[in-house]
Amino acid sequence: MMQCLWCNQQTIAEMNWSTLLFLSRPASICKACEQKLEKLTGKRCARCSRMCEENVCADCKWWETHSKERDALTSNYSVFAYNEAIQDMVTKWKYRGDYCLGNIFKSHFHQAFKQHFHFLPKHTIAVPIPLSEERLLERGFNQAKMLADFIPLKQAETVARIHGEKQSKKTRKERLNTKNPFIITKKVNKPVLLVDDIYTTGTTLRHAARLLKQNGCPDVYSFTLIRG
Repeated sequence: MMQCLWCNQQTIAEMNWSTLLFLSRPASICKACEQKLEKLTGKRCARCSRMCEENVCADCKWWETHSKERDALTSNYSVFAYNEAIQDMVTKWKYRGDYCLGNIFKSHFHQAFKQHFHFLPKHTIAVPIPLSEERLLERGFNQAKMLADFIPLKQAETVARIHGEKQSKKTRKERLNTKNPFIITKKVNKPVLLVDDIYTTGTTLRHAARLLKQNGCPDVYSFTLIRG
């Protein structure tokens, strides 16, 4: 028997030859709840994971034409589309301190990493997007750090965040014009994979990527749970 982390219903775990042979851990979410999550499939922007027919979407073309310098973020890959189900889950996990809910995404995040970041050198460093000290105290944990714990890369805290208004309260225009909220705490001369929960405009990730590249990082990619 297993208990779904989201609906709390008890269900009988699926038994097959794979689970018997490899002693797989039971799923943390029932099939009914998992089916509400919308995985990104099909053609997407090679730069940001937005679903589109073009190789590079309009948003990324905007960054190319409006940025004062070359885009520091090589590419982003996201696992899920932003829908009502995942919005509810992330709200409870991220803003209401239900840490265990993050395990709903563990297998999906780990599998997506293996499939789409196999090209990264073994010495690549995972850098979770940090919270400010005030925000970390308010929430109790950093959801980006939890996601980074799901993938097999060494982690490093190379940037710190200055406290400011929540990104979720800002308009798209305000996000795009936000000053860089990060400061460098440790230089790194290895490739970096930034990890965060959601890619909306890409501003936060680009701020961090720009700072890292200015301080010796050769290549910066990002891996996010959701493409907003």
